[in-house]
Amino acid sequence: METAATLNDSGIMLTEANRPFDAIPLFRKALIMDPGNPLLWLNLGIAQHRNGEYEFAEESFERCRTIDSDNAEAWGALGLLHYEREHYEEAEFFYRGSLERDDSASRCWNNLGVLCFVKGDYVQARTCFEYAVSIDPLYWDGVFNLRDCCTELGDARAAEEFDRRLKELPHPRR
Repeated sequence: METAATLNDSGIMLTEANRPFDAIPLFRKALIMDPGNPLLWLNLGIAQHRNGEYEFAEESFERCRTIDSDNAEAWGALGLLHYEREHYEEAEFFYRGSLERDDSASRCWNNLGVLCFVKGDYVQARTCFEYAVSIDPLYWDGVFNLRDCCTELGDARAAEEFDRRLKELPHPRR
C-alpha cells in the first residue's frame, strides 16, 4: 500500500538518482495524502529545482516555510535558488535566515561564503568558509573555497596548507 512516507522515500531515491522529473509526481501524490507535511513540500521543491523548474521550486520551498517557519533547509534552498538566479540580496537573506535556525549546516556556510566572495567581501567569505570547514573538516568544497579565498587575500601560507589538505581529501565528483 502506498503511503505518503513510501512515496516520499521513492521520490528521494529518484531525485538522488538524478531523475527529478520522475520524482515530482510521487511527491505530488504524497502531498494529496498529507498536504500539511513540510518535508514533502521541501522534497518536492528540491526535485523541481533539480529539474530546472525554479518558479515551482520557489513556491514549494515557500509552502514548506509557511507550514514550518523554522525549517532551515527550506531557507537554505531558497538562498541557493536566488543565488543561481543572481538575486544576491535575497540569497543572502535566506542563507542568513537558514543559519539563524541551524548554524551547523556546513553547506549553507559555504554557500554564504561563495556569495560573499562573488560580492568581493573576501574577509567575510573566509570567515564563512572557516565555519564550514570547522563543522566538517572533510568538506571538499569548503576546503577548496577556503584555499582560493586565502589566495585572493594574499595569505599564501594558509592557501598552501589548504591546498595540501585538499590533496588528501577524496574529490566528491570522482
